[in-house]
Amino acid sequence: MYNLLRFLQKYNFVFLFLVLEVIAIMMLANSHTYHRSKIINSSSSFAGYMFNFRANFADYFTLQHTNELLLKENAELHRKLEYYRKQQFPVDTLYSKPDFDYIPARVISNTVHLRNNYIVIDKGSRQGIAKDMGIMSSEGVAGIVTGVTENYSVAISLLHKYANISVRFKHSDQLANVTWNGPDFRIGNIVDIPTYVNMKNGDTVMTSGNSFIFPEGIIVGTIDEPIESPSGDMNAATLLFATDFNKLKSVFVIKNNNKFELNNLNKLRPDE
Repeated sequence: MYNLLRFLQKYNFVFLFLVLEVIAIMMLANSHTYHRSKIINSSSSFAGYMFNFRANFADYFTLQHTNELLLKENAELHRKLEYYRKQQFPVDTLYSKPDFDYIPARVISNTVHLRNNYIVIDKGSRQGIAKDMGIMSSEGVAGIVTGVTENYSVAISLLHKYANISVRFKHSDQLANVTWNGPDFRIGNIVDIPTYVNMKNGDTVMTSGNSFIFPEGIIVGTIDEPIESPSGDMNAATLLFATDFNKLKSVFVIKNNNKFELNNLNKLRPDE
């Protein structure tokens, strides 16, 4: 209490000035309409600024939660898209189990400058992740799961010497394969392109659906530069990846709901 009295005594002239200033402003506002409107406008602008600052401050701390909700919503949209891809089936099958489920996950570790690069995500067996599931970003294909623990998974990204996926040219439906020879994380390689396939810069390349890992039609990238074979065998091309691996933060893990049945079916094929 003594310290408070000392403080008020020391700054009494300052407090007196502030009180008189407030009284003067109130008298000015009440005596003139113009001044009153200016003061009200200034007060409203200041209040609006403070409310906007508070809203932005609160949004910053809820950003992660908002992103998680958006990922879940996008995963559900991917699932629904699977239904509409089956246009040859009757309408009453639209509510059957989809061929693929999409599980949202967050990237917690990712490399791009090594010869063999890996992606680590924050979802594991408890969330339904298993080995050999595909991983895609919101832009396109990203990698394949190779190891799983209870709450985490590791995957080889497309930036890996063992990453090899089957693709299809969007404009011609012709098949090829995508690999990565490095070192640029933006550029991949398309190999095993038949010589009769016409291709040009900008052509879109998508997953073929000829595997149990990725559904058909997920974008992989676009043709950067066609390369003709000097021997007249198979052509090749460089590919501009759709996924920006250097900015990879959120992904979807692709679960094939028919994989067990398809694997059993392969066992029934006669030996060649």
